[in-house]
Amino acid sequence: MIFRKPKIYTFKTEQIIDDNIDNVFDFFSRPENLEKITPPSMGFNIITPKPIKMKEGAIIDYIVKIMGFPTRWRTMITSYKKNEMFIDEQLKGPYSYWHHKHSFKEINGQVKMIDEIHYALPVQILRELVHPLMIKPQLNKIFSFRFKVIEEKFKK
Repeated sequence: MIFRKPKIYTFKTEQIIDDNIDNVFDFFSRPENLEKITPPSMGFNIITPKPIKMKEGAIIDYIVKIMGFPTRWRTMITSYKKNEMFIDEQLKGPYSYWHHKHSFKEINGQVKMIDEIHYALPVQILRELVHPLMIKPQLNKIFSFRFKVIEEKFKK
């Protein structure tokens, strides 16, 4: 039997936010705000009791619709540096690997936010068929929605 190493995909997006680093990082370091920046059609619902203290080692459980099916997802904050970055990694969920780094950098009174996700799909056929037709377009849709909500939230 030949073992095939899973393909790791990368999804990256950047946004300039017209506010200071303290306000921006504070907003994104509150998991409850994920519900506000996720498309309603995804039925995003945090099931971890709130408030959730964002810190290294924090575990967040939630339900989200993936291709229309409610799916439990558990992530852990594996790295956290205030006003700089945090990383969430999937412990249990729909991907065989999920590593999402949120980076923040203040530039001339604005904040450059970078989301970089590395992920792998659990089944070979999903990699070849479902990724280009469903997974990648879904990530584009989620982050386009997020971009608009964030732009509106931090509009001066």
